[in-house]
Amino acid sequence: MPHPSPRVTLTTGTVAGTESAGVRRFLGIRYAEPPFGDRRFAAPVPARAWESVREATGFGPTAPQSPYQGDSATLLSSVEIPGEDILTVNVWTPADADAAPVVVWVHGGALERGTAALEGYDGTTFARDGIVFVSLNYRLGSEGFSVLDGVPRNLGLLDVGAAVDWVFREIAAFGGDPERVTLMGESAGGALVAAAMAIPRIGERAHGAIIQSGPLDASTPERAGRVTRAIAKHLGIPATRDAFAAVSPQRLVDARLELTRKSSPIPVGGFALALDPASVPGAPEKALTDAAAPILLGTNTDEYRLWLSPAAIAALGPLKVAALALFGRIPAGAMRAARADGSRGAEALGQALSDKILRAPATRLAQGRPERTFVYEFAWQSPVRGLRAAHAVEIAFAFGRLTGPDAVALSGEDAPQSLADEMHGAWVSFIRTGDPGWPAFGATRATRVFDTVSQTAPQRRTEVVDAFR
Repeated sequence: MPHPSPRVTLTTGTVAGTESAGVRRFLGIRYAEPPFGDRRFAAPVPARAWESVREATGFGPTAPQSPYQGDSATLLSSVEIPGEDILTVNVWTPADADAAPVVVWVHGGALERGTAALEGYDGTTFARDGIVFVSLNYRLGSEGFSVLDGVPRNLGLLDVGAAVDWVFREIAAFGGDPERVTLMGESAGGALVAAAMAIPRIGERAHGAIIQSGPLDASTPERAGRVTRAIAKHLGIPATRDAFAAVSPQRLVDARLELTRKSSPIPVGGFALALDPASVPGAPEKALTDAAAPILLGTNTDEYRLWLSPAAIAALGPLKVAALALFGRIPAGAMRAARADGSRGAEALGQALSDKILRAPATRLAQGRPERTFVYEFAWQSPVRGLRAAHAVEIAFAFGRLTGPDAVALSGEDAPQSLADEMHGAWVSFIRTGDPGWPAFGATRATRVFDTVSQTAPQRRTEVVDAFR
């Protein structure tokens, strides 16, 4: 017989979910009002109360976005769920949870793509290990990260903050402990975790943070606003709230897509967090140095190979590589160090960009708080399309699920489950205790290298990383 529909009563009303194999799921729960109409380009407004029981059996609508394009479309899936109720959370919880540790997952996608509804973000594995798993949606692209006159900065980040506030307020009803909440994100999601941890009301209460291949910086409003101004120019409108609000969300998405089709094969621009006294007063890298909570963070050995296909590598000759290195502000010393480490041509440029954006900031943060930071490098080589240890390949291993279509697309059908079990176990341990099972970074720059045979060793490629000091 099917299990009776589990119900949970929140401060705003009651939701009914589903239960299977000892795991309860509550999907598409509104944490803020839909950000459209009069609420478009405005700070999130907490969800209003409701009276009748709401079904929480399906994911909420996805934020306006376009699917991945080109080679990326064969590797990264997209989901489109129509509707305006995009500010929702999802909860997986053990059926017998009682003051269980909690993890909040923030998806990536360059701040303009992605959704918690992706198959690869299913929280069942965490719930089966005694963790209450929460995922969330937030505004993307022009709706969430435009720099417009008359509009609060970093609306997507404000959404994430509102969702975390919801977790602190409501998670006890699902059997979670609001005093043991760890934030976890990958890529742009990792950047949002870092920025959210720098918000005092969140960072002072969070139990810890997991940042997977996440940038740790924020741009000046002038620099962060470049993509907004480019869209405005493309549409022939001023970069103001009234002008953008008069354009449909889909037209803004289409305009951004039309512009990106003309861009470089290596992404060096796009939506970014903007420095702002109210939301991002300083670079998260610096703000997190003094954070009390433990942090687990790391990068993948070959991050750039998700964006730079073998064909693109072959097509980039020495002159284009030199021009892109100059445009990307890569120091000559970093390029020399990358070449000395074995990379050549476009590969050296891709590696240097990965170091500048991801690995060097992570290292600086770890050096600034060496006894409270645990560092990893994901080094397992995927056989798919020459990806090797590319950006996003580690996600399925952290979730401990290698058989789903999202995982197979990046890792193939024979990825080692033993490595996934090891990595997922480390994440669970950190969520529970603040310790993943290897020494903190410390003076020796201790790093857990996840591979077919994993090891803890001094950080590798330090010459390249240190070129960005």
